[in-house]
Amino acid sequence: MPSAVIPAQGLDAAWATPANLHWNLGTGVLVELAVQRGEGLLSEHGALVVKTGKHTGRSANDKFIVRDAETDGTIWWDKNKSITPEQFAAIKADFAAALAGKTDLFVQDLYGGSQPEHRVNVRVITEFAWHSLFIRTLLVRPDAADLADFAPEYTIIDLPSFKADPARHGCRSETVVAVDFVGKLVLIGGTAYAGEMKKSVFSILNYLLPEKGVMPMHCSANIGPKGDTAIFFGLSGTGKTTLSADASRTLIGDDEHGWSDTAVFNFEGGCYAKMIRLSAEAEPEIYATTRRFGTVLENVVIDPVTRKIDLDDNSLAENSRGSYPIELIPNASADNMGPVPRNIIMLTADAFGILPPIAKLTPDQAMYHFLSGYTARVAGTEIGVTEPDATFSTCFGAPFMPRHPSVYGNLLKERISKGGVDVWLVNTGWTGGSATAGGTRMPIKVTRALLNAALDGSLNNAEFRTDENFGFAVPVAVPGVDSKLLSPRDTWADPADYDARAKALVGMFIANFAQFEAHVDASVRDSAPKAA
Repeated sequence: MPSAVIPAQGLDAAWATPANLHWNLGTGVLVELAVQRGEGLLSEHGALVVKTGKHTGRSANDKFIVRDAETDGTIWWDKNKSITPEQFAAIKADFAAALAGKTDLFVQDLYGGSQPEHRVNVRVITEFAWHSLFIRTLLVRPDAADLADFAPEYTIIDLPSFKADPARHGCRSETVVAVDFVGKLVLIGGTAYAGEMKKSVFSILNYLLPEKGVMPMHCSANIGPKGDTAIFFGLSGTGKTTLSADASRTLIGDDEHGWSDTAVFNFEGGCYAKMIRLSAEAEPEIYATTRRFGTVLENVVIDPVTRKIDLDDNSLAENSRGSYPIELIPNASADNMGPVPRNIIMLTADAFGILPPIAKLTPDQAMYHFLSGYTARVAGTEIGVTEPDATFSTCFGAPFMPRHPSVYGNLLKERISKGGVDVWLVNTGWTGGSATAGGTRMPIKVTRALLNAALDGSLNNAEFRTDENFGFAVPVAVPGVDSKLLSPRDTWADPADYDARAKALVGMFIANFAQFEAHVDASVRDSAPKAA
């Protein structure tokens, strides 16, 4: 089968292989090959449906970074695992041997990042056709005219069939994700979960961009009708995807972005959305992609005869996923970019029922809450569980941040101050009590009304009070919103119970932030909530 465009700069000599190399194939050919090779099935509406086996999500404990003279002082080793240059060399040698034994390999030349001056050239070599389709969908695709002269800066080699040897490779299991920032090489073995490839590109950009003064962010972003960009930070379950997918605003991207002096730019050219229990009513734009050719559905149950899919069936994975080009979303940005932000939204689902539905943050408070990365979930359904579970994920994306969080926090604070950006903390969680003790979920219409007022600028004209626990500014009254909801203590049947639980939550924040205190300015430390 012919390749699309073979660049003048072929594979590095280290990866010499007798395999048939399929260069830069497009969607149609890759889908055809994936089906022919038994890698997946076509659904009745044309999506490619695949299984990833035992790995249905990231293998966070199997990711390692080479610790050498350059990375020793730049990587956040408290949260990133290391291997020696010698161990990486052994992995590399065994990957080369594995490549030499393949019959077919698929190569894609792609960009990580949509802004030309801040993107990175990435070459991705895979043994599965559908993995080649996945990464081609998720990263930014060069024009055909640019492929002939494409020169890779980083190479990613993805071999699900590779079995790592912990004794020889310094890893933990037969699965390994090994990153060499100096050698500009990522080796992924022993997992068929395609998301490892895209997350590796995030890690590369999150490592490189801060040195250029560009802020990398795990967030969604959109543009209003007046050209105002909004950034949405939030962990899973906070409403990040739902609230940023606003039909009245243009989508820049749903997962990772950079913030330069001139733009907010998507790292990707596609989207990677959770599919489990997706409905046409709740998320029509995303649902529509499940019925389009070119979409890849991972671990979605399909009837092999009728080819009907069942998005409600979690028997293969709770983390079933779909990847699709961003242009399948009707209101997506043509160039995956927008102006520098006017507003930043930090989303939290506070299951304790303490935080107000919206608060305005100073730059120092913004850095504090960004480093905290707080949300809370209902702690489960087992007998005896009576309290929600607090989650702190620094920078709202700790797994993809190779440098110390303070690097990203200081960049954010600097850019907020320089650009006069308004920052809002929005609680999409509970009010009137905790999730397990009398509370109710914050009405979505209230969240949308407050969010719209923040984004159109009218909320800046409201009267604000200072929250007694967290010190941030909370609006006293907003048109169309019950003022009682703006004062969480007033929504509780027992105000004393609220006070006690608020004190407990403040204590959780203080305990979590202790790890950052030595790395931030006094003004940020002073932005901490106050223990009574």
